[in-house]
Amino acid sequence: MKLATALSERADLQRRLSELQSRLVNNAKVQEGDEPAESPAVLVEEMDTLLECLERTISRINLTNSAVRFEGKTMTELLARRDCLSKRLKIMRTFLEAASTKVDRYSQKEIKILSTVKVADLQRQVDADSKELRELDEQIQALNWTTELIES
Repeated sequence: MKLATALSERADLQRRLSELQSRLVNNAKVQEGDEPAESPAVLVEEMDTLLECLERTISRINLTNSAVRFEGKTMTELLARRDCLSKRLKIMRTFLEAASTKVDRYSQKEIKILSTVKVADLQRQVDADSKELRELDEQIQALNWTTELIES
């Protein structure tokens, strides 16, 4: 099985568990004399089965991510870099939006508001980071589709 397939399976298991949680909550209480639409005991059994499968899948994904190497870095390191780069870009884009917003003055007597940074310089860095993020994500996706999942 390819790593990408396992990632898809993990997402499906997580979605199914979320739906199962809603079903459990919906069947937690009934009016006296009524029966629940679904048996909570059966739902809990199904949840435990799905959680066991999810645990195995996550373990195999993590083992694979720590073993796969690309240009001297593990997949785990590449994923951490992608996550942090993505977070940096989100923060910097918000900051640049605030720094580049013009504040209108209604008269010369009002205080002039100026940006504390050179927006154009920072925007060039954001553009470079965005390119790095795109390329890194492409590398990760390529590895996901070409890497065999490690059996635990």
